[in-house]
Amino acid sequence: MSTARTPEFQLNDWVQHRSREVDAALNRLLPKATTRPATIHKAMRYSIFAGGKRMRPALLLAAAEACGGGIKPALPLACAIECIHTYSLIHDDLPAMDNDDFRRGKPTNHKVFGEGIAVLAGDALLTQAFEIAAGCDAWPRYSHRDLVLEIARASGSLQLIAGQVADLEGEGRDLSVAELKYIHERKTSALLCASVRLGGMSANCTPAQLKALTDFGYNVGLAFQVIDDILDVTQTTEKLGKTAGKDVAAQKATYPRLVGLDKSRKIAAQLTKRAFDALKPFKGRAIALEALAHYLLHREH
Repeated sequence: MSTARTPEFQLNDWVQHRSREVDAALNRLLPKATTRPATIHKAMRYSIFAGGKRMRPALLLAAAEACGGGIKPALPLACAIECIHTYSLIHDDLPAMDNDDFRRGKPTNHKVFGEGIAVLAGDALLTQAFEIAAGCDAWPRYSHRDLVLEIARASGSLQLIAGQVADLEGEGRDLSVAELKYIHERKTSALLCASVRLGGMSANCTPAQLKALTDFGYNVGLAFQVIDDILDVTQTTEKLGKTAGKDVAAQKATYPRLVGLDKSRKIAAQLTKRAFDALKPFKGRAIALEALAHYLLHREH
């Protein structure tokens, strides 16, 4: 698929503008830091506003635009997805899981608030996501049931949590490429895919558009994680904003470890091409999605 329009599209400006909108909405929707018990609300906000790239909300909002929808109706769903994502990061960083001291260039939640509060902050953000989703609009083709089911399935024991379980159980083992793909499909791709699907739903997209967004989200989600694997072994902690080399130290299965760096880069390129191909039905209206996919393939952190 041609990406001739991508260089003309000011992705940085678009992402910064959308991130500010998402941050403002999250600030409105989350309990204030002073709300009793203040500790939990400070912990929730600490991780939500720790400087993330807001990639999942950005994909959601870009999908809404591609389907002719507005930003305002999609914002609550973008916030719900970011709450799910942030909860998963808080829990992933715990000593019982990935045991990481830094996230987004800052001390991880449990390093600041302790393990108990970090667990509860993650739980609270997970719950908050469904409260936010339940309070948003419904559309002729998509009811609140559809929206809640989309989030629940992507973040439940068959997808996001399944990926984390398989990731934990795979440490120190020689996994096959198929087993590694299973992890990436669930731990990363599932939530990215749900993000673009929810964006389409917020624009009352057609079934054909939803199918195209699903294909796009699946492939770009896998590419995102393959590149994450690559960056873990090629970039510094300072550049990444999180501890570099953790996957190697934990003897985790990664694409570079299993197939090498060159083939990993080729796999990422193939997945992104498939993502671009999935956007053909939008006939040039998915400019932001194209630009985001291009960024995901060429990012350095």
